[in-house]
Amino acid sequence: MPRRDFLRGTAAFALLAAAGSSLYARFTGAASAAEPRSSFPVQKSEAEWRSQLTPQQFTVLRKEGTERAYTSPLNDEHRRGTFSCAGCGQAVYASDTKFDSGTGWPSFWDAVPNAVGTSVDRSFMMVRTECHCSRCGGHLGHIFDDGPQPTGKRHCINGVAMSFKPAAA
Repeated sequence: MPRRDFLRGTAAFALLAAAGSSLYARFTGAASAAEPRSSFPVQKSEAEWRSQLTPQQFTVLRKEGTERAYTSPLNDEHRRGTFSCAGCGQAVYASDTKFDSGTGWPSFWDAVPNAVGTSVDRSFMMVRTECHCSRCGGHLGHIFDDGPQPTGKRHCINGVAMSFKPAAA
C-alpha cells in the first residue's frame, strides 16, 4: 500500500472516530449529547432532569430521542383539553388542533402561540424542522409540511414529551 493511501486512510479513520459516537447516535436513534440549551428560562442540571423525568422522557426531552410509534396513550386522546411539556408544564398544544395523521404519534396542525421553538435537524441524512418547548428547550418532535389546513403543517410530537389536562366540564 502506498504511504499516501495509508496516511489518507488513517486521517479519515481519525475523523470518523472523533465523530463516531454522535454519528452513531444520529443514525441509530440512540440518545446523543445535544447542544447545551442555555438560553431557555427553565434551567436544570442533568441530574435534576434525570430525577424529575422517567428514563424515556429524559431520552426524548433532553437527548432528542424518539419514542416508538403507536406506544403513547396520548395518540388516542380525544378529549378537549391542553397538552403540556412534560419537562416544565408549559402548555404547548390545544386539543382543538390535534388530528389523526396515521403516523403513530400525536399530531397537531399548530402550537399554542409562542410555546414552541424550532431548529434545523440534519440527522438521518435529511433536513427536518425540530421543535422544542420554548420554556425549557425540551425536544418535542418535528414539524412537516404535510398537515391539514389551515396551516398545512403536521407537528409530529412524542407523546412521552407531553402531559394532558382535560378541559373543565
